Amino acid sequence: MTVRVLVVDDSPFFRRQLCSSLAQNPGIEVVGTAEDGRQAVEKTLALRPDLITMDYAMPVMDGIHAVRKIMGVRPTPILMFSALTFEGAQATLDSLEAGALDFLPKNKDALRGAPGQRNPLHERVLALGRALPQANHRLRKVVPSTRSDAQTTRSQPPQLIAIGASTGGPVAVQTLLRALPARFPVPIAVAVHMPHAFTGTYAQRLDRDCALQVKEAQDGDRLEPGSVLIAPGAHQMRIERGRVRISADKAAQLYAPSIDELFTTAAAAYSSRVLGIVLTGMGQDGARGAATLRSAHARVWAQDEASSVIFGMPAAVARAGLADAVLGLGELGPSLIEVSR
Repeated sequence: MTVRVLVVDDSPFFRRQLCSSLAQNPGIEVVGTAEDGRQAVEKTLALRPDLITMDYAMPVMDGIHAVRKIMGVRPTPILMFSALTFEGAQATLDSLEAGALDFLPKNKDALRGAPGQRNPLHERVLALGRALPQANHRLRKVVPSTRSDAQTTRSQPPQLIAIGASTGGPVAVQTLLRALPARFPVPIAVAVHMPHAFTGTYAQRLDRDCALQVKEAQDGDRLEPGSVLIAPGAHQMRIERGRVRISADKAAQLYAPSIDELFTTAAAAYSSRVLGIVLTGMGQDGARGAATLRSAHARVWAQDEASSVIFGMPAAVARAGLADAVLGLGELGPSLIEVSR
């Protein structure tokens, strides 16, 4: 299936560069361009694209307002382009809350990819465009999962909850944490695939929106009940008993932060008293760590397909038989409260 794309950006140079990059993939067709948010809304209705790439800083109507308008008139998967600045982080997170599904930094590396590696832009466009409407969290209803066995034979409450997410993850994590009370008795460690420029702003936003205390993790931070530590982008967050260690060394991992690294070190520190949760995302990060958790007799949950933006990471866990429960996003919070009593 060819993914039909509408490119929205006020820079003629970037529009040309982006269209040229997308045209190199036979699975992608650029069906139109727009110079501002108002044109984006009009052309979305006229052209009915499978996916929209969207800048956030534009005249007439900015990208955030355009996302809200499009979600209201014809919900469509939207990939934002963002500057790696504080303002860019704020605008991108606003866009994700408004209904955009994912983002990429607005630079030449995002268009070309590293030499010898797959193009990240093409991968995102194909994955999000082929997911079509069910990928958009504004279109989905939270439905009961087909396997809702969160209560397993491992009856002891966890001493640590470790959460990993990627594409669609910022909103999924926010939704999950909002469901938990301020006196939630178990510390939470979170690794989301985000740039370093974004994770501090993201943690501050979660701290404002959630009853729990949320912060971007620093080396040596303690794991306390009622608190959430967010792994900083471009760093690894490793678990020790009662605290975290933060390192800029990628340690040969594909991702930084790596969900595999978070889960593996959590298993070493807490053994069976960990609950690992794999949320929406592309790829397989978390599957190896989930296997380590299961070997330590710890529990693993995965987000279900119906509520995932991209089912790649939770699917890798579920299909390998590593998930004790496969749950809808709306079920995760109540289930966490239940098993942590």
